[in-house]
Amino acid sequence: MNAYGAALDADRVAVAAAPPAPSLAALARVFLTFGWRHHRVPRIADPVRFTDLVQWRKLFDHDPRQPHLADKIAAKEHARRLLGDEWITPTLWHGERLPDTPQWTGPFVVKSRHGCNQTRFVRSGGGDWNEIRRAAARWMSKRYGYWLDEWLYREIPRGILVEPFIGHGDTLPVDYKLYVFGGRVTHIQVHLDREHDHRWMLFTPDWRRRSAASVDIDPPRPRSLDAMIAAAETLGQGFDFVRTDFYEDAGRPLFGEMTFYPGSGLDPFEPDDLDLELGALWRAARDFAPSPVEASIWDGLFEGLAPGAALTRSV
Repeated sequence: MNAYGAALDADRVAVAAAPPAPSLAALARVFLTFGWRHHRVPRIADPVRFTDLVQWRKLFDHDPRQPHLADKIAAKEHARRLLGDEWITPTLWHGERLPDTPQWTGPFVVKSRHGCNQTRFVRSGGGDWNEIRRAAARWMSKRYGYWLDEWLYREIPRGILVEPFIGHGDTLPVDYKLYVFGGRVTHIQVHLDREHDHRWMLFTPDWRRRSAASVDIDPPRPRSLDAMIAAAETLGQGFDFVRTDFYEDAGRPLFGEMTFYPGSGLDPFEPDDLDLELGALWRAARDFAPSPVEASIWDGLFEGLAPGAALTRSV
């Protein structure tokens, strides 16, 4: 076989492996939700900003590893194998339907295994257990991620899990979300008061604030941050980008979860150049030069939106 024939065969293989082109409905949803939050059209054909790259990933990067690692139960086992038992918050129970009465004394947390922002905190007794059971039933009844086109969530088995409450008194722990590009942690997002007055700030690993000044003073650098960074880089090997989340309990780091669509790419950054900074890191962690076959697949789809540009994907 000559070089031309070999190249043609390689292109046929690439076409066969490509995910299906997104539907017009999916594109419309992405453009509508993105435009509503950012007041601009997403640049998907040749994404430069982090928020644009998240939209690109949702539409085109259907890496089969992602659903497994976004599954809160499976991710714990993955982290346990790579990091050790001491990193893992125990699972008190998991299933599809909460029992009629709570089997655990508070405080504990009820959450879905297949979605985000589906959580109830029980400080003492069973709380309002009937309301919690109704909420859990709603989580189980709905296909999470459809409206935001976060495809991986439909691949995760629907379920509920119960964990011990981590924190002091009634206060939720600080949430440390580490951005890992090409296996290297570059930024740490710190989330405060997620239950009542949720806000966040972004730091570099040497604890310089990169997000805009706010009324909040800079929280202290967590004692276990170096261990968190090493753990995040272990978990992030083999991915161009993943966010890994941790808590700190009395100086001890605990694994939280892994996320492939932070904020679904809909949260603006302040200052705005952070969006470009993170996007540049993502692009540097992967090759965004489209192959001829990818160009032929996607150029026609986006003709008129970004003339002459092409999209890429990962498999």
